[in-house]
Amino acid sequence: MTDTPQISGNGLKTGVIMDPIAGIKTYKDSTFAMLLEAQRRGHEIWYMEPEDLTIRDGVALGHMRPLSVRDNQHDWFSLGQHENRELDTLDFLLMRKDPPFDMDYVYTTYILDLAERDGVTVVNRPQALRDANEKCFITQFAQCCVPALITRNSAEIREFVAEQGLSVVKPLDGMGGESIFQVRPDDPNLNVILETITSKDNDLVMVQRYIPEITAGDKRILVVNGEPVPYALARIPGEGDFRGNLAKGGTGKGVPLTTRDYWICEQVAPELKRRGIVFAGLDVIGDWLTEINVTSPTCIRELDAEYELNIAGDLFNALEALRSG
Repeated sequence: MTDTPQISGNGLKTGVIMDPIAGIKTYKDSTFAMLLEAQRRGHEIWYMEPEDLTIRDGVALGHMRPLSVRDNQHDWFSLGQHENRELDTLDFLLMRKDPPFDMDYVYTTYILDLAERDGVTVVNRPQALRDANEKCFITQFAQCCVPALITRNSAEIREFVAEQGLSVVKPLDGMGGESIFQVRPDDPNLNVILETITSKDNDLVMVQRYIPEITAGDKRILVVNGEPVPYALARIPGEGDFRGNLAKGGTGKGVPLTTRDYWICEQVAPELKRRGIVFAGLDVIGDWLTEINVTSPTCIRELDAEYELNIAGDLFNALEALRSG
């Protein structure tokens, strides 16, 4: 919907790059939670989608629109007219485009590099988005993980599955439970699964030993500027499925972090801070780290509602402190 948002406040400007706002589900959209908080603080909010970004003579530009938001599931936003503005007119820029992390996404981060160079606080840092693949990144914390293999070689995958037993194989660039397969040594479909997911040994994939504690939920732990939120959202698989992803029919239930959860966070958080990853989502099944989400981590709205938190408030406290410090 188009209207003229009212812009006022403390002079800070927050931009957002996201999938079309008209298509979001506000009750569970973490980007929407961030926008509500920015507006509550009096920030000007400027809306963009990836195709709105350009570079002219070494300057990053955005074909952006002023945005106002309302916590209403039927009427949640108003957009003003497009303006072609330099990205360095913003204080903060939230990069919240969902995967897949393809070459177009990479090219977008090159534009964001220029914005960061010119003084914009980009969340998360463009270089970190490129470097910290959400599957591969966990290999830097092997002490937190079950046995895993990254390869494109189907024979190696079959050897791994024969050794470890029931396993899970997934692409490196997916999200929301897409194209994740459970495989076992005697599975008559194993060969065709591997042919499909590796594109006949051309695409790298990750294989992990299956973690039976998935029945109790795939926990999403949010980490804000190196500090874990004390509650996780356990995403419990739906009937007839082993994937806990909410997008695949899982149900969410809040749970307090365990001693092991905090230990995993202690292993990972210093590296997150070093890379400028201010907002991350750690996926933990049982006692094991399975993914580190840095592109567009979710679950803010669910945890806020269940525990009366303000996770986006914690995020903007950290961002404003980083900018002033």
